[in-house]
Amino acid sequence: MRYNKTIILKNDKPCVLRNCEASDAKEVYDNFHLTHGQTDYLLSYPDENSYDADWEKLFLDKKEKSDREIEICAVVDNKIVGTAGIEAIGHKEKVKHRAEIGISIEKDYWGLGIGRALMGACIECARKAGYTQVELNVVADNISACSLYKSLGFVEFGRNPKGFRSRTVGLQEIVLMRLDLEY
Repeated sequence: MRYNKTIILKNDKPCVLRNCEASDAKEVYDNFHLTHGQTDYLLSYPDENSYDADWEKLFLDKKEKSDREIEICAVVDNKIVGTAGIEAIGHKEKVKHRAEIGISIEKDYWGLGIGRALMGACIECARKAGYTQVELNVVADNISACSLYKSLGFVEFGRNPKGFRSRTVGLQEIVLMRLDLEY
């Protein structure tokens, strides 16, 4: 699946949303480590990462060749500042209509419209891939992300009050959200 679109951010800078390519592996890997160290709202900490840039290259190559999954990068001033992707929940008949969205953006670029644009790109790609439902998990205290997802039509379908155990704040409640893609 291919994606390429240029948007104008709230600071009037252009941002290119495009497929992450295997040649981006080192920069995507570095971005992962940076973003996962900048917030307590993502799934893991940088030191928990069990893969390296070579693994990232294989991962991105697989996504480039897929017609049902994608990894999209946000590029500002020739620098990858965020990524988002869709991944199949599974390939069995009962779940192949569902995909999961993941997103992370460098803190210096929060509030500029990149999150909304990346989410929109993922939703567009999920529809194109034939999914009828996309899902995500978000920390309940992440008010701006919860608001963004709701504004895009996501609805809450459950909560896990002890979903994350943060190193800094203790237990964090996770909100399970989904978006129905059937018209």
